[in-house]
Amino acid sequence: MWRVTETIHTYGIRGATGIELYRSIGERGPAAGVQAIAHTSFRLTWTRDYRPQPDGACVLAVAKPKLTITYTLPKAPENLPQAVQESWTRFIAGVEKHERVHGEQIIEMVKGIQVFSLGLRAEDDPKCQKVRASLQAQLKQFSDERVRQSREFDDVELTEGGAVHQLILALVNGP
Repeated sequence: MWRVTETIHTYGIRGATGIELYRSIGERGPAAGVQAIAHTSFRLTWTRDYRPQPDGACVLAVAKPKLTITYTLPKAPENLPQAVQESWTRFIAGVEKHERVHGEQIIEMVKGIQVFSLGLRAEDDPKCQKVRASLQAQLKQFSDERVRQSREFDDVELTEGGAVHQLILALVNGP
C-alpha cells in the first residue's frame, strides 16, 4: 500500500474587509496559468521493478508511487473584525474544499497509473526497453485526462453561479 502526503503552503495577504482581502489575493496569489486564489500541485515519483522473464519477456512487477500534494492557500491577517473573520472562515473553507477535489483527481490519476502499470508485460524484451516505452506512452494519456477533469471542474466552479464564484461574491460583498 502507498501513502499520500498532503501539505498546505500559505501566502500572506492584507486587509480588514472582504474586498481588501480579495484584492490582496489578486496581488499576492499564485500564478497558475492565470492569477489564482489557490493552487494544487504535486510531486510524483515511483519505485518500479522491471523483471526480465526466462522466456525473454519483461514484466513490471512493482509500481509503488510516492505522492506529495501541496495546496497553496491564502492566509488572512490575525485579528480581523469578527464579521470579516466569519466571512473569511467560510470563504477559505470553501476554497480549500475546492482544492481538495483537485487533490482527489491527482490521487485517482496515480491509482489509474498504478493499475495500468502493475503486471505490464512486453514480449521479446530482455532489456525491458519495450515495457518501459509502453508505460511512458500511456502516462501522457493519464496526465491529459487529469488536466481535462481539472479544467472542467474549474469551469463549473469558477463561472458565474459556481461554488467558488459564490464564495468570492460573499467575501467581497460582505463586511
